[in-house]
Amino acid sequence: MGWFWADTAPSTHVAPHRMPRGNAEPPPACPMHKKGVPPVVAEKKTPQGACPYVPPENASAGTSSSTPPPKTGLLARLNPLNNMFSELSNERADTQSQSLPLDRERSTIPKGDGSLWEYPSPQQMYNAMLRKGYTDTDITAVESMVGVHNFLNEGAWAEIMGWERRFSRGLSEGYQICKKGEAYANFTLGTAEDPFDTTTWTDKDIPPPKLLRFTGRPTEPTPKSQILQWLGYVMPDKFGTAPPFDRHDWFVERCNEKGCQEIRYVIDYYEGDAEPTGEPVFFLDVRPAVDGPTSVAERLIRSGTDVWWRASGGIARELNKLEEEKRKQEQEWSAKSQQYN
Repeated sequence: MGWFWADTAPSTHVAPHRMPRGNAEPPPACPMHKKGVPPVVAEKKTPQGACPYVPPENASAGTSSSTPPPKTGLLARLNPLNNMFSELSNERADTQSQSLPLDRERSTIPKGDGSLWEYPSPQQMYNAMLRKGYTDTDITAVESMVGVHNFLNEGAWAEIMGWERRFSRGLSEGYQICKKGEAYANFTLGTAEDPFDTTTWTDKDIPPPKLLRFTGRPTEPTPKSQILQWLGYVMPDKFGTAPPFDRHDWFVERCNEKGCQEIRYVIDYYEGDAEPTGEPVFFLDVRPAVDGPTSVAERLIRSGTDVWWRASGGIARELNKLEEEKRKQEQEWSAKSQQYN
């Protein structure tokens, strides 16, 4: 899903590490330091500050210039924030049969620098798919694909916001929010009307979370999805479902009074049965990755408290309390009215 996000094409390329310039001594690993075999005498003088050794098969190319050729490998062209191409062309493809919109939609998901992530334009989406080898892509469906792509990413971020609203301050605070089930937690957090709200953040003492980077891992199924598949073989009526069609890891910055830390979230994307109208249905399984005891505790608290609250009759107990309070209020109002009469 988010694997198509890309930044605006930079004007210049910056090397990941600065290369020394000037009259630097050759590094110790340079074969020039090794004695024994006399160095090969080249016709052209070796550039100053460069290692004079040149492998025989690349001798002609190595002695022509001291400036290394620009990196053109795959890793050099990837954005470290999402492991996707840093430059997604917004130009019409040569084999394109019709024009596509060039406008990019801004998401509600903040970056680490405070700006918002932007989704690709339909033209960028189409170019990216061609670049990945999907040359048979139906160009008439690209705009719909962009809409689904954006919708799913917003849904994933809404799920992450739900986790962060509960546990941004720690496990103890998270338990107090979760102890009466999901419905009560959403009411406490102010998201009862829309649990998938991506922007509401009521805690004024700490900043909301930010998406630092993400990566797609569709060929690496999560342990939970594999367990569900195994259970589906044993109990197909209860757990039978198709495997997720995609998997993402999102790295989120969580800040509180103790400082900021990076939390990894795992997202499994499932496709459900289409609606009678033909509209597709998707399910997202979003949870903190099991990278330590804290994330394990968060998952146990949120799921365990909700199950226990419903199984132990917590909802019925709360309704009885409300009815009892209502009955007391009615009795008080009745007593006051008799006094006035």
